[in-house]
Amino acid sequence: MKNKYSDLINDLSDRELIFHLMATQILLVVISFILGIFLFESFTEFDSLFVWTDPTILYVGGLAGLLVVLLDIGLMRILPKSYYDDGGLNKKLFANKSILQIALISIMVATTEEILFRGVLQTHFGLFVSSIIFALIHYRYLFNWFLFTNIIVLSFFIGYIYLLTGNLLVTIFMHFVIDFLLGIVIKFSNKKKLDEQEVIEHE
Repeated sequence: MKNKYSDLINDLSDRELIFHLMATQILLVVISFILGIFLFESFTEFDSLFVWTDPTILYVGGLAGLLVVLLDIGLMRILPKSYYDDGGLNKKLFANKSILQIALISIMVATTEEILFRGVLQTHFGLFVSSIIFALIHYRYLFNWFLFTNIIVLSFFIGYIYLLTGNLLVTIFMHFVIDFLLGIVIKFSNKKKLDEQEVIEHE
């Protein structure tokens, strides 16, 4: 099953991968909108989840996101590569993108996922339900026990940050920092490998 998923990812062109990503994010927005109609009494109630003047957006969301990234990079250096094998999706998605493209992808994913999982689901069904659904929706991680455990822990951590701050912008920024910085790591790690291969080929 895992090999079939990897083959499917490898067969996708960059354009097809972006199309599927966009379609997934649009679907999450639609689900959020439909659920929001039934779960929120008014748009004002939903809008109150976003506190734009809150300084914790930067120093809590930013620092928490940075902490996750640093921990992840540390684990990548000491654990076998197989522990971080997601079927090649993240590498395919970020390796050949510009820094601006990585930023745009990261802010899109962070916004749509946080609105649904923290803003809609956690607000109405609690931290446990939203975190488990968040983990399950990341289908590719189901094939790797370490990544699945990782995404569950991360989901509970993000949910806990939302519980503490009550501001959806904090977790959106936190999620963005994680995706953006790890995307940058993937991009430059791939570039380094390509450069090393080129040197070997010319020797």
